[in-house]
Amino acid sequence: MVGSPNYVRFVYDADAGPAGSGNVEDVFLDYFASVGLPVEPTPFDGRSDYGPFIAVGIPAGGLFTGAEEIKTEEQEAIYGGMAGIAYDPCYHQACDTIENVNLEVLDQMADAAAHAVMTFAMTTSAVGGTAQGHAYGHFKGPYARM
Repeated sequence: MVGSPNYVRFVYDADAGPAGSGNVEDVFLDYFASVGLPVEPTPFDGRSDYGPFIAVGIPAGGLFTGAEEIKTEEQEAIYGGMAGIAYDPCYHQACDTIENVNLEVLDQMADAAAHAVMTFAMTTSAVGGTAQGHAYGHFKGPYARM
């Protein structure tokens, strides 16, 4: 759920996640700050695929662009779109097809996800919270956004 048509760029807030989840959140926050895109926190609420990982103490994090919740006027001012309607009016409806995807935000979220994958590919110890790795969200390899 990273291409909602009336999106907000959400990053999962690691406060309720297992140790190491904050490192995942930080990589996403650092990435979006580096490319000048605003984001908002969203809680781990058990609605997504991260639930089983958190339940057994595995660090988690992620991105989300919204579902049936209603966009606020403040969010409209930041992200565009329309306040007072759902982030994804077609969420789990018959109209929830490829035509219902915002390709611009999908590209932005895919870039952030790719950045996180490349960052953590360089060290897994930083995800686990051992402080032995250096996953600070500053990957400078061939797939880093310039």
